[in-house]
Amino acid sequence: MKSAPAPRRRTLWRRFTAGTGLLALLATALVGASTAPAAAAPAAWTPKPAPMTTPWTSQVSVDNPLPEYPRPQLTRPDWANLNGIWDFAVTGRDAGQPASFSEQIRVPFVAESSLSGIKRRITENDKLWYKRTFTVPSNWNGRRVVLNFGASDWQSTVWVNGTQVGAHKGGFDSFSYDITPQLNGGSNTIVVSVYDPTQTGGQAVGKQRINDVNPHAGGGIFYTAASGIWQTVWLEPVAASHVTRLDMTPDLGNSTLRVKVQAASAGGRTARVTVSSGGTVVGTATGAPGTDVSVSVPNPRLWSPDDPFLYDVRAELLDGTSVVDTVGSYAGMRSIAVAKVDNILRPVLNGKFVFQTGTLDQGYWPDGIYTAPTDAALRSDLQAHKDLGFNMVRKHIKVEPQRWFYWADKLGLLVWQDMPAMDTGKTPDSAARTQWEAEYHAVIDQHRSSPSLVMWVNQNEGWGQYDQARIANEVKAYDPSRLVNNMSGVNCCGSVDGGNGDVIDNHVYVGPGNTAPTATRAAVLGEFGGLGYKVPGHEWFPGGGFSYEDQASVSALNNRFVGLLDAIRIGQLPAGLSASVYTEITDVENEANGLLTYDRQVVKVDTARVKAANQALIQASRTPAPPVTLPTGQYRSLRVTTPGHTNKYLRHSEALAYTAVVDSGSSALLKNDATWKVVTGLASSNCYSFESRNYPGEYLRHRDFRVRRDASDGSALFKADATWCALAGSGGVRFSSANLPGSYLRHIGSEVWLATPGGAHAWDNAATFTEDTTWAVDGPWAP
Repeated sequence: MKSAPAPRRRTLWRRFTAGTGLLALLATALVGASTAPAAAAPAAWTPKPAPMTTPWTSQVSVDNPLPEYPRPQLTRPDWANLNGIWDFAVTGRDAGQPASFSEQIRVPFVAESSLSGIKRRITENDKLWYKRTFTVPSNWNGRRVVLNFGASDWQSTVWVNGTQVGAHKGGFDSFSYDITPQLNGGSNTIVVSVYDPTQTGGQAVGKQRINDVNPHAGGGIFYTAASGIWQTVWLEPVAASHVTRLDMTPDLGNSTLRVKVQAASAGGRTARVTVSSGGTVVGTATGAPGTDVSVSVPNPRLWSPDDPFLYDVRAELLDGTSVVDTVGSYAGMRSIAVAKVDNILRPVLNGKFVFQTGTLDQGYWPDGIYTAPTDAALRSDLQAHKDLGFNMVRKHIKVEPQRWFYWADKLGLLVWQDMPAMDTGKTPDSAARTQWEAEYHAVIDQHRSSPSLVMWVNQNEGWGQYDQARIANEVKAYDPSRLVNNMSGVNCCGSVDGGNGDVIDNHVYVGPGNTAPTATRAAVLGEFGGLGYKVPGHEWFPGGGFSYEDQASVSALNNRFVGLLDAIRIGQLPAGLSASVYTEITDVENEANGLLTYDRQVVKVDTARVKAANQALIQASRTPAPPVTLPTGQYRSLRVTTPGHTNKYLRHSEALAYTAVVDSGSSALLKNDATWKVVTGLASSNCYSFESRNYPGEYLRHRDFRVRRDASDGSALFKADATWCALAGSGGVRFSSANLPGSYLRHIGSEVWLATPGGAHAWDNAATFTEDTTWAVDGPWAP
């Protein structure tokens, strides 16, 4: 890593242009220059060595990290970024403010991270202390000054010039304080204390666990804790009467954008909202603050992953005809709902079904832990999704800064947002439940206007689960404009399905499994995959990585992963699956199942090939193929379609399945062996089973991957093994196993096997795989 420049502490005053033309400025967000005197920071501060360096590790400014405006959906012209070097100390959890601050930390990177300059383990017995000074520029005189925190984990108390201005509990929501009464007109001092018990407390904690901050064996699916301030801290001047939030909901049915202008000290004021496109006003409306103002957006250009078009929004507070406050924002016109499509309940975007294919995105960084090193880094993970052809991302058990949502909005990715879970294996008490629900409401309020966000995921695999149905109903009532998932992974790990919400969500590793829609919920695959490949030189703890299924080579990884996407397209999509979430976009610490390495230095998969597979999946949902039907109760013979072998048929011999040449001159026994009665699937009425012509009561089934003819023992396992789901193939029909979806009936070397695309067995050989798994359903040789 390059050595950092000699650090200086300075207060940066930035100007940000709001209103019309906002979107062109959001990506850079920096206009103007510093107007406050800079104080020199001790030259001793340096970042600690990162266990892995990302392409952005060396690009982080010492005294001005993350300089971009942090709140893109509520912007003002003047603001001051307080990121940079702060004085720092750690005391016992019950101690008061220390007499001296002997260390320094780079805000907003957590104390466990290398980019903070601290990089050490923080426990439930510690309290973190931050301190810095600032001066308010004279051109802010006459306005209120608000101190904003993007997020701080977990219990934060703030003092200005020795007076406590507020206390906040919550690790994932923003909070602000009007500090005007505490300002002294000269140099001012902020002190912040943060207590974070991580998993030893009862709060929302996500994947964080108190562990060694240096790479080590173990950890599993849980990662290094992230304690203290982890998002941007900044100041802004506001009028006494000012806007605090914009709640924006598109209404496509009426071609309007409904905007609720939330405001402070707004009695007697009027809110005016203007929507523009490319500098041209398309609609404006006025109303009382705190009520819905409906702005006409004629012939709206709809937001979608294919066309993530954003309108500029300006909101003003008026005192009579005088403007007392102005904020800039943006909005996307889109709808999300569930509806019947060809008699299957599916999520519909702007009234149309499009399959949602995405990844699990944990949002961890080897250098910044919870905080991406730069805004470009934050954007890069989302851009990687687009490059790989995904149209969705599930933000897993973490809530990102608002700029992450801006990039999702601008790039065009559908977002499933998890509420971070409480610790696993515990039943939360009443205080923990009250806090968790209050923080969830705050998270919803903070991000409810983002067009990319289409689903709230309440709970995951039963972690800290309680009141699933009630919470789903309350979230839906609190934000009826989005889908609600009451439990991701209802089939996993002791989780309890609330039975409601808009989707039923299974986790299947490796998958893709069979998740079926119901009369009231669309079917989604909330997690699958987990294919692992370790890249030498890019492992967090060399030799310590794990996955759900290790791959022997890059080629094997590509074949297996694309095979899973193809299996969803061919099998699960027609059967009713509407979305899938692959685990995961990047490796995370000792999880080695990412499509990218943890340091974001290597894309493991063939980008073009994966993109093509995702595009084919999405396109198939737009033009779905009709279901394949077979004539039940009738005899048929299954003919090979592989060129050069099209005179062969599937037959049984001494209970094993083979292919053999059958023609008019073949023996009666061979013709009988090559004839099967098509019956309704023993394990699923949507699929089929094949009963032997000359051994009634015996069926074609797989066992230990070999396909054979066996008598039914009545067990659920036998019925599933003997059930095959018919899928459209080029020039024939493919038969996928009912209990191992994505694995197919295949002939190879005259033997018949259950084969998996990208699998590691000899019978999974990629050569002529599609042809070998495609069969012509011909008339029977033995009627």
